Amino acid sequence: MTTMTESAVREFKMPDVGEGLTEAEILKWYVQPGDVVSDGQVVCEVETAKAAVELPIPYDGVVRELRFAEGATVDVGVAIISVEVGAAAGEEGVPEVPAQASASAAEEPKPEGRQPVLVGYGVAASSTKRRPRKGVAEVPTAAAPAVQAELNGHGYAEPAPGVEERAGSAGRTGSAGGREAGGPAQSAERAERPLAKPPVRKLAKDLGVDLATVTPTGPDGVVTREDVHKAAAPAVAPSAPATPAVPAYDAGRETRIPVKGVRKATAAAMVGSAFTAPHVTEFVTVDVTRTLKLVEELKRDKDLAGLRVNPLLLIAKALLVAVKRNPEINASWDEAAQEIVLKHYVNLGIAAATPRGLIVPNIKDAQAKTLPELASDLGELVTTARDGKTAPAAMQGGTVTITNVGVFGIDTGTPILNPGESAILAIGAIKPQPWVHKGKVKPRQVTTLALSFDHRLVDGELGSKFLADIAAILEQPKKLITWA
Repeated sequence: MTTMTESAVREFKMPDVGEGLTEAEILKWYVQPGDVVSDGQVVCEVETAKAAVELPIPYDGVVRELRFAEGATVDVGVAIISVEVGAAAGEEGVPEVPAQASASAAEEPKPEGRQPVLVGYGVAASSTKRRPRKGVAEVPTAAAPAVQAELNGHGYAEPAPGVEERAGSAGRTGSAGGREAGGPAQSAERAERPLAKPPVRKLAKDLGVDLATVTPTGPDGVVTREDVHKAAAPAVAPSAPATPAVPAYDAGRETRIPVKGVRKATAAAMVGSAFTAPHVTEFVTVDVTRTLKLVEELKRDKDLAGLRVNPLLLIAKALLVAVKRNPEINASWDEAAQEIVLKHYVNLGIAAATPRGLIVPNIKDAQAKTLPELASDLGELVTTARDGKTAPAAMQGGTVTITNVGVFGIDTGTPILNPGESAILAIGAIKPQPWVHKGKVKPRQVTTLALSFDHRLVDGELGSKFLADIAAILEQPKKLITWA
């Protein structure tokens, strides 16, 4: 008796790679049907509402099907790829199994009363009586009729062979009474269900082919892919030329861009923030000439060699010192509990423009960083964001944010709060302007800062003090030492 080679089709479902995300867009597949994959191998890249993430497969096997094309948006929990695992993975044929089990084989004990059957057919319960066919009288017995269910190779239960699909065919199958499980009669009835591996059954389903009508050419009467394609060919009638759909807009004058992924999440968050938190924005124009000179000196400092040293670094440090002097600014509003939550740590968010939209990753516990550590973290944050590799965890838990609109030549703006935060600082362009310095009008490097804050928990006094402290440090950077 030939032993069946075991295999199974596993489905990998779209995971929740963030906190409470409901969907993700498939950006790129790294594998195709027929490819061999191993546990931990990255098979695709997806974009959630927060970031682009690479997904590894959790088992070894052969890719059988990619359920969605690139660009498709898939709900969390929906299968996106099927992989055949086990010793038989990758084999196109079906393991050799006799069409009928011998009487001696039927008498062999089976663990837990279950009998092995062909791959893709599940297992048959060792009941002594099967469910009668429709339209045929049932032979009375003491036990109630057993209902047999098998697997169709895709994880869904369906009626056992002979329960539904053979209704009205009693004349071809003989006696209608119950038969002993494993006996020649039941084996013959099981043979009425066409033999085919799960991928072939799926192919037949997709092409609308009834396997019962297909003439098998494989070993032991197994239906192959070629058999299914051959059966489907005559049913495919020449299709009439499709009438091109008339767009609702002039394609030559407009371009429609679907809003999804990061852009969709950002839009929803900004609307929610704008209409939930009462925004107040204050502005201050400051002479940052001394700060720029300090930046040039720090670039030559060996302790900062190889690190990104720029005005943003000192502005971030100035903000952290100002938070220490005005700790109430670093808070959030708990609507459900009607409480103000003061944060004794600063997760400093840096707004970053990426090809997929605006994201705000943050530096965890920035208040505890030395200047070299802060420079290193800022450089890594910006590089990762531009490469589209920011992890969802890096964008969670922010407490206060900096957005640098000055890199685009903009003088200032009225930034919208990042949801869950109470303050956001916008940095305008730094440019030479006439300025009164030591009683004389001289060209100085000047910028305008804008601070938006949640007026539910930050009043005008607190917001003004916080912004004034940042401006004072940038005008006199030695305060980084005296105030720290």
